Amino acid sequence: MTARPLRIGVDLGGTKTEAVVVRLGGADPEVLARRRIPTGAALGYDHIVEHTRALVVSVADDAGLDAAAFASVGVGVGMPGSVTRRNVDGTPSDVPLVKNSNTTILNGRPFRGDLARALGKPDVAFANDANCFALAEAVWGAARSARVSFGVILGTGVGGGVVLRDEGRVRAWDGAQSVAGEWGHVVLDPEGGAPCYCGRRGCIETYLAGPAIERAYAERGGRAGLRLAEIAELAKEGDRIASALITERLEIFGRALSIIVNVLDPDVIVLGGGVSNLEVLYDDGLKALRRWVFNDDLLTRVVKNELGDSAGVLGAALLDP
Repeated sequence: MTARPLRIGVDLGGTKTEAVVVRLGGADPEVLARRRIPTGAALGYDHIVEHTRALVVSVADDAGLDAAAFASVGVGVGMPGSVTRRNVDGTPSDVPLVKNSNTTILNGRPFRGDLARALGKPDVAFANDANCFALAEAVWGAARSARVSFGVILGTGVGGGVVLRDEGRVRAWDGAQSVAGEWGHVVLDPEGGAPCYCGRRGCIETYLAGPAIERAYAERGGRAGLRLAEIAELAKEGDRIASALITERLEIFGRALSIIVNVLDPDVIVLGGGVSNLEVLYDDGLKALRRWVFNDDLLTRVVKNELGDSAGVLGAALLDP
C-alpha cells in the first residue's frame, strides 16, 4: 500500500502563528504534530521570517521527520493578504511582494521568497488565509460535498475564499490578480463609512468585523470594553443600543452576503471566525440575505464551520506547491 503523503501547514496571523504536520488522503485530517507561537509583528519583519522558519523546523521534529524526510515534505503557508509584482512606489518588482495584509509589516516585503530561502525549500506554497480556511472546509469540513463553496472569515477582519470542486480535484481560486474572495473590502459606503486600514472607507470589514461592532456599541453610548458575545446577549435582553446595533449589522450582513450569492451562486457558504459564533446570523441574518438575493428562493446553504480554529492551518497543508 502506498503511504499517504505528509504536508506541513503554516497559518501566519496577526497575533499567533501555527504549524502542523498532517497526513493527507484520508476522510479526516491526521495531524501528527502541532505548534503555536506568538507572531511578534512588533519585533519586526526579520523576526517573523526567522521565527516562522524555526516553527516549521520544530514541528517537523515533533512529528519525527529526519533530515531526508523534511527535505521531501511540502510546506504550505496561509497568511493575510496576497501578492503583487509592484513595489510600494509603483515600479515593477522582480519578485512577488506581499500586499493587502492587515499584518502591515509584511506589505511590500518578499516574504514568500525570504521564507523559502530560510527553509531551503524553493517550492513553498502560499495563499491567502481565507482561501486556506475555505479549502479545508471544502475537503474536510462543512462544504465537503459542494461543487462551489465560499468560505467567509468574520473575525478581527473580514475575508473570503472561493473553492471549486471539479472531477475530484478541489482547489482554491485566487483569480487573475490574487484577490478572488476579498469580500471584506467591497465598499458599501465610500463617503460616510468608517475608515478601513486598506485606505478606503465603508468596506464590509468596517461593519462586520468583531472589533468594529464592539467599537460601534461603545461609540453609541454603550458600556466600553464589552466583547461581541456580551453585546449580543444584551441585545437578547432588550438593551436598546445593543438591539438596534445588532439588527442593523444583520441587515448589512444580508445585503453584503447577497453580493456573493448573486455573483458566484455557490452551493454553500461556510462562516468562520469569532463573529460566526453568533447564532442569530443563521436565523435573522439568513432572513436578511433572502430579502436581497436576486431570486425567489435561497438555495445556497449558509452554515457554521466544522473545523474551528484548525481550518486555516489545515488548508495551508493542502496547498499545491
